[in-house]
Amino acid sequence: MSGLATTSYGRTTDERAMLAVHGITANGRSWGAVAAHLDEHPLLAPDLRGRGRSNRLPGSYGLRRHADDLADLLDDDGGEPRIVLGHSMGAFVVVMLAARRPDLVERLVLVDGGFPLALPSGAESADDLDIAALLGPAARRLETHFADADAYLGFWRQHPAFSRDWSDIVEDYARYDLDGTRASTVAAAMIEDGAELYGPAWYVEALRSLRMPVTVLRAPRGLTDAEPLYAPGALEGFRALVPQLDVVEIDDVNHYTILFADRGASRVAASALAARPA
Repeated sequence: MSGLATTSYGRTTDERAMLAVHGITANGRSWGAVAAHLDEHPLLAPDLRGRGRSNRLPGSYGLRRHADDLADLLDDDGGEPRIVLGHSMGAFVVVMLAARRPDLVERLVLVDGGFPLALPSGAESADDLDIAALLGPAARRLETHFADADAYLGFWRQHPAFSRDWSDIVEDYARYDLDGTRASTVAAAMIEDGAELYGPAWYVEALRSLRMPVTVLRAPRGLTDAEPLYAPGALEGFRALVPQLDVVEIDDVNHYTILFADRGASRVAASALAARPA
């Protein structure tokens, strides 16, 4: 078994649960707003190894290790294919899951992630990158001790991504993320995972192997409510690798609010439900 701490949303039924996988310094509670739009369909939202309540699990990390953890989780849930969602780095993880265990994945919904990121100017490979610097405030908080939960909430309230989109769901996510006086994410996990998001050959081959339907939703603004992860039109270029790719543009969201704000979460949920049996 994976041993991953997992939040369950929706009804308890015999219906196969969707799987939803969070981003690089996040946790399973990041799916609360999407779950609220899923009409009570069951949803499993694990904390990946090195995050949330799974942060005591040992390394190593990396996309393939996370994919194997998720395969164990789904096998324990009865196996069988189901709709799988991933946000940001979680989208890369579910691509690896689908490539390694296609028997578990009926359809992929990738939320502002899953396709190799462009290297910044001056970098020749992922080895040249400062992953923490690229992630900005989300990474810097891992180095900070917070006096109490209110101080941690204060950090998130001031984050540029949430300047007009604070909600009870964001607060629940942030409270869950605090582990004592620190954010729950293990910095080594962030660094190891982040280095694999720039298209190593084995990941490109994983994308090429996908045969199930794949939808990707793009946010027009990025982690700090500024430059996007994917430039306009960039995702269409990946149809050479994934011919069945459906690209969906989501208006007026950033890399976080595509998941946390109703205007983004409702579109993510609609994409997940589009292939769901009535």
